[in-house]
Amino acid sequence: MTRALARRPWLGPLLLAAISAAAVLIALASQRWGGLQPCVLCLWQRWAHGAVIALALIAGVAGFAGAKRGAAALMILAGLAALAGAGIALYHVGVEQQWWPGTSGCGAGALSGAAGLDSLREQIESAPIVRCSDVPWSLFGISMAGYNALLSAALALFAFAAGKAISRTA
Repeated sequence: MTRALARRPWLGPLLLAAISAAAVLIALASQRWGGLQPCVLCLWQRWAHGAVIALALIAGVAGFAGAKRGAAALMILAGLAALAGAGIALYHVGVEQQWWPGTSGCGAGALSGAAGLDSLREQIESAPIVRCSDVPWSLFGISMAGYNALLSAALALFAFAAGKAISRTA
């Protein structure tokens, strides 16, 4: 597999971006059609995936243009972003399992700029309260945060391996 990634330095980055984008799309679909509202930690995990997608797409363009060193460096950065996402997801699993407390934002809904006190009160009362310690969905006893931790760790390993393979031919 590493030979294919080294010969086509755009392939690994695009695959990484596609898998990370699929994870975000699944989360958005479960929110939209499954009714699973995200908590603060869920949103932070999406930001990590967004960083992976952006860095991997830029790495793919660099690899396609022949800038293998740049592509390799960007893949390492994408791997670090995925590793950060795995860390956030593991922290989230710990909050769900009551191993440690959540952040100060856990349990608070997102509020946009309110025009006045009445508008702010209406936003607070109508905002869904999603606690980071709640597990709204699980499969085989593993929550979405648990699956995301596994996926993000695998994506980090893949990004590091692809970056190393690309750098060998640079």
